[in-house]
Amino acid sequence: MSNGVVANGASADQTHTASQRYLSTRGEDSGFSFEEVVLKGLASDGGLYIPEAIPSAENWESWKDLSFTDLAFNIISLFVSPSEIPSEDLKEIINRSYATFRADEVTPLVNLQGEVHLLELFHGPTFAFKDVALQFLGNLFEYFLVRRNEGKTGRDRYHLTVVGATSGDTGSAAIYGLRGKKDVSVFMLHPKGRVSPVQEQQMTTVLDANVHNLAVTGNFDNCQDIVKALFADPEINSTHKLGAVNSINWARILAQTVYYFHAYFSLLRQQPSTFKLGDKVRFAVPSGNFGDILAGYFALRMGLPVDKLVIATNENDILDRFFKTGRYEKKPTYGSKAEGGLEQDGVKAHEDGVKETLSPAMDILVSSNFERLLWFLAYQFASSAGMDDEWNKKQAGQEVSSWLSDLKNKGGFGPVYKDVLEAARKNFESERVSDQETLDTIKALYKEVGYVLDPHTAVGVEAARRTQKRALAEEGAAKHIISLSTAHPAKFAGAVELALKEEPEFNFQENVLPPEFVGLDKKEKRVSDVANDWKAVRDVVRQQVEEEFKALGY
Repeated sequence: MSNGVVANGASADQTHTASQRYLSTRGEDSGFSFEEVVLKGLASDGGLYIPEAIPSAENWESWKDLSFTDLAFNIISLFVSPSEIPSEDLKEIINRSYATFRADEVTPLVNLQGEVHLLELFHGPTFAFKDVALQFLGNLFEYFLVRRNEGKTGRDRYHLTVVGATSGDTGSAAIYGLRGKKDVSVFMLHPKGRVSPVQEQQMTTVLDANVHNLAVTGNFDNCQDIVKALFADPEINSTHKLGAVNSINWARILAQTVYYFHAYFSLLRQQPSTFKLGDKVRFAVPSGNFGDILAGYFALRMGLPVDKLVIATNENDILDRFFKTGRYEKKPTYGSKAEGGLEQDGVKAHEDGVKETLSPAMDILVSSNFERLLWFLAYQFASSAGMDDEWNKKQAGQEVSSWLSDLKNKGGFGPVYKDVLEAARKNFESERVSDQETLDTIKALYKEVGYVLDPHTAVGVEAARRTQKRALAEEGAAKHIISLSTAHPAKFAGAVELALKEEPEFNFQENVLPPEFVGLDKKEKRVSDVANDWKAVRDVVRQQVEEEFKALGY
């Protein structure tokens, strides 16, 4: 449990609102500051951090003309006490984070077709939605470390060693978020020869001294197991302060909440005759680990008028099955039944047991962020008993712990109580999209409007089109739907070319390839090959951090 003390030594109860204090979904840890949850990543009881309360965005309507960065400041301020990050500092962190984006609007909204709109989230340094969160997280890490190190020199400085496993996108976005940052080393493990060439090139051509790419002889599961072993190892934890950047870090969810508000206000400006302030909108979100759509849930709970959040899964459909049946269950696939997708798009970088698809970033067995939604559903259910808030929170933590224990030991849990499932369905719908439907959608949108979708975005757009057909037939349902575009099509060239190879006007080099990708394969690379052995990786981490220190004169 945290001591509840913040940077200036005051009690967190005096300086923090409930939405600026954090607890664990498993119920053992509570009273944490924002800085603590950002630097820790995962709670010590194995749970994920959430705010003790979701704040109401009062007067959110007055934000409609704000820039992305000013909007981000208003939203993030609700979750971060000024006693931890003074307002001027927070503004500066936000401005620096989004100055790296190619689009002035950061996440521009484009009209795709009729009342279906696309939120382009790929204008950051690595052309993927993860940049929105990881540019911010990288700057947060640096801010907290520089402050902790004031007046300290050499090896007395607090140095964070970030260790992560990637099947592609997370690695490059994390590297670009942390490159050149003071007092941080980043080690990114990827399965050797299994990530897509463009993703490998984006990672390994970053030559900053604090960036270390490790190509592990093995699969993605092996990389994840090594990372878990390092975090559990008392020896390296006694000498190095390890940090995490994967989607469980609360700051990533928080940063992503901003673009739901931004998309809503963009729609308001673009469709003044059919969309008014206060009207409801739907969002369709390509979903794997559930972090992106969870940010939409926070926006909804804060007061944004969202009719439904539409979960779009590929054939790895644990989320779709939960919302259809109330049972959350792993369904591993092996052998020839598991084979699919395209090696050139990185399909072989996945965890064991998934169905390989054309949208490999969503090839998951379980959704790591779903636990956060489960806590809120369990809390809502507990609240109906008429007990006090402390009891409700305790009950929610116990329920989540029980569900997650069954998932680990029995491969699944549920069906959950009817009231829990109905509460989930109030805000969410789900759709499952096959590989063939993914290709058909890429082809259809190119033919109909000339827009090239990446395969993950195509999963979302197909789900959006389905839900919109239903909405048009429903009285009072939101007619406009915003589908989230999570990656630039050039990152998954194989699926795009497969879908559009017979289109006479289509030329990948001319229609899709950004200039930043040209010549990437010719650039100098830095990567260390390492055995599939956590102790071997531990030795490499120690050695390379030591070399960094010596180069800095420590």
